[in-house]
Amino acid sequence: MKNWMLTLGLFFIAVTSMQSQSVLGKWKTIDDETGVAKSIVEVYEKSGKVYGKVVEIMREDRQKEACTQCKGANKNKPILGMVIINNLKKDGNEYSSGTILDPTTGKEYKCYITLESPDKLKVRGYVGFALMGRTQYWVRVKN
Repeated sequence: MKNWMLTLGLFFIAVTSMQSQSVLGKWKTIDDETGVAKSIVEVYEKSGKVYGKVVEIMREDRQKEACTQCKGANKNKPILGMVIINNLKKDGNEYSSGTILDPTTGKEYKCYITLESPDKLKVRGYVGFALMGRTQYWVRVKN
C-alpha cells in the first residue's frame, strides 16, 4: 500500500513538473521597451502546431481596441480574442517556422519561442534572419 501511494505521488509530481515545462498555458506579455505588462496570451496546441490568442488586455482603456493597421482577415477586428501566434512547429527545444502578429502596428513577423525557464518564455519576432528582430520575455500566469 505504501509503495502504491508513493508511486501515485511521484506520478502527480512528474505530471505537474512536465506541465510547468511546456510553452502551453497563459503568459503575461511584457513590452520589451517599457517593461509594462500589456496582455495575457494563451498558448495552445491544435493539430500538432502551436498558436497564441490574446485572452486579456491589461490596460482598461485599450480593451476594446481593434487592429486597424492589420491586413486581410484581421483588419478592424478586436485585438481581444485575436490569434497572434500562428503555426509554430516543435523543433528540439524551440517552436519555430510560424508567425507572430504585432496588433499595434499590424505587422506580421517570422517567429520562434522557447522556454528560458519554467515560468519565462522567450518570444522572438524577426524579418529574414533571426538575428534581425526583437525579443520579448513573457511570464507564466499562475492559476
